[in-house]
Amino acid sequence: MQKLLFINLINTRSLTNLESELNSKKVVIMKQAFLIGTLLFSSLHLNSASASSSFGSAVTNTNITADEVRAAQEAWGAALIQISRDNKSGGLRKATKTAEMVIDKAYGYNMGPVLFKPTLSSGDQVFRTNKEGALAYFVGGNKKFAKDTGFALLGWEKYEYKNAAVFINGDMALTMGNVMLTNAEGKVTKVDKTWGFKKDDKGQLRIVLHHSSLPYSP
Repeated sequence: MQKLLFINLINTRSLTNLESELNSKKVVIMKQAFLIGTLLFSSLHLNSASASSSFGSAVTNTNITADEVRAAQEAWGAALIQISRDNKSGGLRKATKTAEMVIDKAYGYNMGPVLFKPTLSSGDQVFRTNKEGALAYFVGGNKKFAKDTGFALLGWEKYEYKNAAVFINGDMALTMGNVMLTNAEGKVTKVDKTWGFKKDDKGQLRIVLHHSSLPYSP
């Protein structure tokens, strides 16, 4: 009986030692795993930082966003109203100066011919592919375009637009829809409007297509 108890005591001690040894090995393994994980994370972080540094921070992306198109359409309307206001407060000279600034900033005549078909143009001068023709349409005062009285001088006070659809592909965007203009008397003029926008080499969104016409009434 004493022999059996002695054997059981030995076995119990052996199991206890075995458990202790296993627990110690678990601790060692966990520490090693933690160390390896830390090293891997540090390596990935350094590689990522190195890759970012190699890629560089001076990145040019010429893709047009929907927000840029929206801003350009809103800016066009605001500029038209400003020309009307400047004509009222400072006469044709002030309105012409504003119109020139608007055309230089918003249109792509610096890139080449602009496909501009105004609402109220006709005959041989229906298309205004150069800056001179565009300026004459907006403010008149050019003997070469004697029929132009200045579309932007009609006292516009409110501008709204509603797109039927917008198509964006890389650095080119097209919109089609309606523009509603309200004058000082509260009369609303509705036109069918198509715009084409393209970014120039400085990333500035510019109008390269502008087609405007009165809605068809059968």
